[in-house]
Amino acid sequence: MNIRKAKSEDLNSILEIYAKAREYMRESGNPTQWGTDKPQKQLLEDDIRKGELFVGENDDGVLHFVFAFILGEDPTYAYIEDGSWPSDEPYGTIHRIASDGTVSGVVREAVEFGKKTISNIRIDTHENNKTMQHVLDKLGFERCGIIYIDDGSPRIAYQLS
Repeated sequence: MNIRKAKSEDLNSILEIYAKAREYMRESGNPTQWGTDKPQKQLLEDDIRKGELFVGENDDGVLHFVFAFILGEDPTYAYIEDGSWPSDEPYGTIHRIASDGTVSGVVREAVEFGKKTISNIRIDTHENNKTMQHVLDKLGFERCGIIYIDDGSPRIAYQLS
């Protein structure tokens, strides 16, 4: 897989990937993390404009996964409860990772991509997202505590340092 910055012309394919990911989440007992419309198109357009949205494509240019990778402090990670961050060193955050379901190892690929820039990686997930929790544990992430996203809902926070 080749990982590259997303472009505006990728948006329709990206939205299809998120639709497939929301369907998988619903089917696997996690219907509320992204509901029926998250992440919203405007947020993805902003991510593309800022150069923070990335896609994984095969050799034929077909997109199979998408994620945001953001360097610097994430305001939602400023407060953590029931734990703490193992390191306050600069970090990159993986957000909004999704796959079309046809390839495996997507989170690992995104993490390896991020580690080429910075060794300290943070990510969070919904308590019902058992698939992501399992993958993060398998990849060596440390469960650090609970953070709250903009709408006030809790997420399990992880760090790999």
